[in-house]
Amino acid sequence: MTTKQSHVLHVGDAEVQFYRDHGYFVYQHPLFPQEKFQRLQHFFEGMLAELPAGKRPEAMDVPHFAHRELFEWLFADEVLDFVEAFIGPDIVLWSSHFISKPPGDGKRVPWHEDSAYWAPRLDRHEVLTVWLAIDDSTRENGCMRVVSDTHDHGFSDYEPVDAESHVFGLEIVPEQVDQAGIVDLELSAGQCHIHHAKTIHGSDPNTSDRRRCGYTMRYMPASVKVLCDGLQATHEVYLARGQDRAGNEYGDPRAPFVPVAG
Repeated sequence: MTTKQSHVLHVGDAEVQFYRDHGYFVYQHPLFPQEKFQRLQHFFEGMLAELPAGKRPEAMDVPHFAHRELFEWLFADEVLDFVEAFIGPDIVLWSSHFISKPPGDGKRVPWHEDSAYWAPRLDRHEVLTVWLAIDDSTRENGCMRVVSDTHDHGFSDYEPVDAESHVFGLEIVPEQVDQAGIVDLELSAGQCHIHHAKTIHGSDPNTSDRRRCGYTMRYMPASVKVLCDGLQATHEVYLARGQDRAGNEYGDPRAPFVPVAG
């Protein structure tokens, strides 16, 4: 299958079934054409250079709220055709996040499920995250890791961890992380992997001499209902393709969005 821009999509029934069976899938092909991907890399470098003093580069969450230029990639046919193969034609952009681990002291991402953090916000945790490698992502510089076949639960028990050395301060208790099921998801820059919102995942610290950055682009079927009165004051979702199926309110990607401090 080819997109409107003649970009070949290497996804068929076997790849979709792998994702459904295991809760993740590694796409070992360029997601975007080279020139388009390089423009995203360049745009990220500009954002990183302007990061306020004291703000960690792992914490560049929902950058599309302030940088509407990112919708060029978030709504691109290449990524939406890819996502549609897994979740269908009615697609909502839930969120995005640059997670950049600097060389030498990049923080560890503790074992977690995205669903545990989003529990009160969605009626079903059918969110697919596209993790696009801005840099090469390897075991040495802290690539993402998943625990295969864990997407049938999504609400494990958590305990505190040191927030100084971790991206956030809670982690799934060790006895609920099956070490035998851990898979390292290594990528070359421009490739991506996907994971389900209920899949256990994390990553080691980056103690190497090379940065590791990924851009997470998070999508869900438009049949998922966004919950919580007042959420619209702090978070926007966007209808990326197709039709609304849940009666959600959607933001305008052309208009600035400024979250209201709670």
